[in-house]
Amino acid sequence: MVSTYKVFSGTNSRYLAEKICKSLGCELGQMNIQYFADGEFSVSYEESIRGSHVFLVQSTFPNSDNIMELLLMIDAAKRASAKSIVAVVPYFGWARQDRKDKPRVSIGAKLIADLLGTAGINRLITMDLHADQIQGFFDVPVDHLYASTVFFDYIKSLKLKNLVIATPDVGGTKRASTYAKFLGAPMVICYKSRKKANEVDEMKIIGDVQGMDVLLVDDMVDTAGTITKAADLMLKEGANSVRAIASHAVMSDPASTRVDESGLAEIIFTDSIPYSKKCNKVHILSVADMFAEAIKRVCNNESISSLYRL
Repeated sequence: MVSTYKVFSGTNSRYLAEKICKSLGCELGQMNIQYFADGEFSVSYEESIRGSHVFLVQSTFPNSDNIMELLLMIDAAKRASAKSIVAVVPYFGWARQDRKDKPRVSIGAKLIADLLGTAGINRLITMDLHADQIQGFFDVPVDHLYASTVFFDYIKSLKLKNLVIATPDVGGTKRASTYAKFLGAPMVICYKSRKKANEVDEMKIIGDVQGMDVLLVDDMVDTAGTITKAADLMLKEGANSVRAIASHAVMSDPASTRVDESGLAEIIFTDSIPYSKKCNKVHILSVADMFAEAIKRVCNNESISSLYRL
């Protein structure tokens, strides 16, 4: 007898889970989240999952209710005798806390990995981690997908004649280099220094952008201070146009206002995080089909690596 698979979703990732289920040709599983007066909540499955491969779709973006909801979903599935539990986390929150960069700080990404493992997941499917080494924080298999799978086709459709790939900071050099190699384009680097988190002090461009159509590549945009400052600086240095792509639209205030007022022609995100604010320059591409295909392949014990285009 072949075990079935079922897909369930947390509250704030339901929009994406519904798209994934549509791509899979299945119904989104029924579950109930009951809230108490003090803000506490409980999770219950409204259908049998005994012996099923359970896929739980939930990005762990702030607030902390999202990660707590996912942990309770995992625990409930384990206690309901699911055959396996796979956390589908398109955006892995706390990923920027991947190391001790100063004394007496936590490593938040490792803590979240430990929580998910202790709760009982058998596998993690995620996308564009802030740092690749976070995969090593888990003691279960991690399928690390890349948004480039959906970005490349869109980039090619723009038919930019003088394309140059840029990274808004030195830390993203490897990512930008891979895009540049795949697209056959040159690369430039923005060097920045910070006074404190989310506040850029100084920025310089390493490379030539004169007369070029610049594509800034990043994994996430939070307050948009870095990426908008980089765009404006490149236009000042003679760039013909500047666009940006980023996997995760964190977009904390005043990010949308900054993007609207910047020299960016557009900024392209995936729907790993819900984006509901108004910004005429934001364009959203869906990764639902990519995650649906990954789920199919996990269920059929097929290779995931052929999905990668990097």
